[in-house]
Parts: sequence; structure tokens; C-alpha cells
Amino acid sequence: MKLKQLILFIGFIFTSIWMHAQIENVLVEKYYISDDFDGLDTNGGHLLPGSVTYRIYIDLAQGSKLLRIYGDKNHPFILKSTETIFNHKNDGQSFGKDFSKSRFNNNTVALDSWLTIGQISKSINNQTYYGIPKDQDTDGSFVGGINNDGGSSSIPFGLLNNTDPNVGSPLFLKDGIQLTNNTLTNWGDYGIISNANDSTVFGSLVAGKAFESSNFYLRNAGTTGPDSVKNQILIAQITTAGELSFAINVEVLEMINGVPTKVQYVSNDSILIQNSVWNEKFSKFLKYPFACGCIDKNYIEFNPKAVCSEVTACKTKIVIGCTDPKACNYDPTANVMVHNLCCYPGSCNNRDIAEVCPSLLEESLTFEIHPNPSHNYLYINAKTGKTELMHYTIYDVFGNNVLTKTLGNKSVLIDEEVNIENLPNGIYHLRLSVGNSVESKTFIKN
Repeated sequence: MKLKQLILFIGFIFTSIWMHAQIENVLVEKYYISDDFDGLDTNGGHLLPGSVTYRIYIDLAQGSKLLRIYGDKNHPFILKSTETIFNHKNDGQSFGKDFSKSRFNNNTVALDSWLTIGQISKSINNQTYYGIPKDQDTDGSFVGGINNDGGSSSIPFGLLNNTDPNVGSPLFLKDGIQLTNNTLTNWGDYGIISNANDSTVFGSLVAGKAFESSNFYLRNAGTTGPDSVKNQILIAQITTAGELSFAINVEVLEMINGVPTKVQYVSNDSILIQNSVWNEKFSKFLKYPFACGCIDKNYIEFNPKAVCSEVTACKTKIVIGCTDPKACNYDPTANVMVHNLCCYPGSCNNRDIAEVCPSLLEESLTFEIHPNPSHNYLYINAKTGKTELMHYTIYDVFGNNVLTKTLGNKSVLIDEEVNIENLPNGIYHLRLSVGNSVESKTFIKN
């Protein structure tokens, strides 16, 4: 294997391990933080000041479509908070697509908790309002401030006025809503509405802190983000005074070898089904709070499941090389072994051994013996820059020749076995000669 091919081969190995699929990220946006004026409204129910409205976006690779969010027996859909999830008691909806756009200027309707796939109000004249991160919103706002009716207290400057910098632009400047010419079709759902009622945390009938289901879905014919390049698709808005967490699963339509293919991305990899119907893949982005760890691929501690960086997690930088001490290019600093890098006389992966191991061209003789101390057998590893007659002699501490052997014409010696079981215990000297070059080592027999 040529050096260039070998480098490409190594790159392929590590890229294959670390690459992720069509889910490029999951964005959790702080959309709004409720203030004391918002908490005065009674039309929508009791909204605690300081409640955060979160929006969750699936960030797909360009060209992929989101078909479905779901939970099944192997991968439950979980969305929860440490405190009650807010739902507007009068005008709330379970699904974003069911809102009338005109209702968003009423009291705290715009902070309701719901699920969706992109769409956040009813379509009008073949046009649809999509959710979009506020920092990408360029068409102003029809939500909050002077756009708002002031709620039950008829506050003259309206509700949803908080300018807390932790949520970026105020809602009355950017509402994270964008009109598109798309019309989403083939909507379907299961596991939320029963007998026309919603008793989950997305409905107003029952207050709760969590929605967890192994038999749920919300789907449509397929959705891309309003920006086809960024391709970020809103799937939920949740308002709560507690800490948000989730484990979600999504079905994506993507091109595989030129064929449109459904792939199910799941939040845990304990069970992954691969057959003609299910093509499940794990995505580290689908569980929140995100796992933190070493995200630098240049370190041994790299965690492919980590999304965020933990300062002390990366400790040992990867050094790729040959870790076989028998190889002429043995690298004692390497900690990742690639066998095809190792070079031996007669076996150097079609590379020039003189280029890989230039030390073999030198006149010097180097050798090692092991183990030391030894009991019955001693092993010799040696290399030299020339091929000449090689032999060794063992002397005791008095200089007596106790063992000698001629090894023939060699330049490299790998684990030459020396039987010393008949030698008395003590200190010995092994002298290795190659032509006119001589080196000695001391060892102990016990």
C-alpha cells in the first residue's frame, strides 16, 4: 500500500467512526421569558413570571425532509419539565398548525405549548406560516407589545414586552414567524387527541409536567425548513418555569445512493432495528440536555455521543503510528496502532524500506534483550545498516565464554530465542557482533 493510499485509508477509518447522519443538530431556542405583566393575565390561565418559552428545531442536511415525530415501544417520546408546562386555557392548541394567525395578538396565546412539523398556524391562500429562529427573522413581528391586546388587565402597552437579553431580540421586533408559499399536506396524528379531547400536557384539561408515549406520532407529507440550505424545522414550543428535558425520535426522508429512503433517527441506541421497514439510526442530538464530554476527534477520549465540550474531558492527544517494537519504524510515542504502517524487512506494504526506516542504512548496530531478569529463555532484537555475519557470545562475570552461536548473514534479528535454563543464576554479559560492529548488554539469570 503506497503512503498516499495509506493516509487516505487511515482518514477513511476515522471519518467512518465519527461522521454523523442527516441530523446535523437540534436547536433549543429561548424564545421568550415571561415577566410580571404577563403573569397578571387570567384569560390564558396562570403563567408564572420567569417562565421560559422554548422552541425546538431539527436541523437537517440540505435536501432531507422531516416526515414524522414519534415514540414507540423501543424508543419512547419524552418531553418534560421540572415544573408544570403552560397551556393557554381558552385559545391553546395541541398542534401549531391549528392556530388562527389572528389569535397570536391575544393575551398569552403566543406562549402556548404545542407540537408541530414546521407549521405554526392555519394555511391561508396556499401560504403557510413557519416557525424560524428569531435571529434569522427579517420580516418584523405581529406578536407582543403594541401588537398585543393587553390581556385581561388591558395593559395599554400590551403583553409579551420583556426585553430580557437572554432571549435575543424582543418579540415585538422579531416573532420567529415567516410566511412561505408552501402548503403542508397529509397531516395525521395518534396518541394526543382522544374523543376530541387532549388530556396531555399540550391540552388545557390536565396540568402536567411531562408527556411520555410509546405509541404516538405526528406526521405530514414531508417538510423542509423555510431556508432550504439551513433546513431547520420547528417541532415543538414549550413554556415552563422549570428545567426542560427531552428524548425524541424523528423519521426523515433522505437520498441514499440516489434513492429516497425513510430513516428513523432515535435518541437511544439500546435497540436499533434494521430491516425492510425500519432503518433506525442513533443521533446524539435527540436527547436534551445534551451530553457533554470530549468533542475533539484528535483525542483518545473523544466521545461520539457528546454534543457539548467539557473543559477537562480531552486529555490524551491521538498519535497514530506503529506500536510494534519489532518493526523498524516502531514509534514509542504512538497510542493508536495502525498495522499497515509497520515496516519490516521483506514486508513494508509496498513502500521503500530505505525511505521508511533510513536508520537501516546507517552503520550503527542497535539491539535489545528481554526479559531482564530472565529465567529460562532470553530474546534478542537487533538491527543494523548492513547485512553481514551475525553472532552472539555470552560471558559470565569472570569473562568465561559460556555460550556462543552464529546466526548467519543478517541485518535484522527479531526475537531470537536463547536457551539459558542450564546456566547458573547470576550476572552475564551478551555480546552481539555484526561484521566489525560489536555491542554488549548485561542481564541477570534467576
